[in-house]
Amino acid sequence: MSDVYPEQPVPPQALPAPLSPSDERTWAMLAHLSVLVNLFTGFLGPVAALIIYLVFKDRSRYVAYHSLQSLVMQLVYWVGGGIIAAILWTVAGVLTAVCIGVLLYPLALIATVLPIAGIVYGIIGAIQTSQGLDFRYWLIGDWVRGTLTGSSH
Repeated sequence: MSDVYPEQPVPPQALPAPLSPSDERTWAMLAHLSVLVNLFTGFLGPVAALIIYLVFKDRSRYVAYHSLQSLVMQLVYWVGGGIIAAILWTVAGVLTAVCIGVLLYPLALIATVLPIAGIVYGIIGAIQTSQGLDFRYWLIGDWVRGTLTGSSH
């Protein structure tokens, strides 16, 4: 039976071609700008950052690092901040019936700014990575770098 189906050598798996420095900067910038997708969809920005990470993680450590940072930052600022703001506004509205809820309005206003701050922070990251600079989100950047390199800080 081996005469009918002779063994053919199996070609080795081709490694994905690495990205050029220009392409790395572009995809890192787009990963950070994925935060703007949230303005139109409400929640798909992290999905866009995740897709960029999954597509380019084997081709560029730079893009992998920045897209993963963007994903985590959006989960913290946009999703987390949005949930906290919604809870605070709801509690403040309910407690307004007994007049104490008005005291929560300043806190609810501050929480409302978190998603907006996340958008501004993402745009700053996009600008810096488009210029080839290494941008790190506060607290998130070091954690992501440790996750990608397998070391813990």
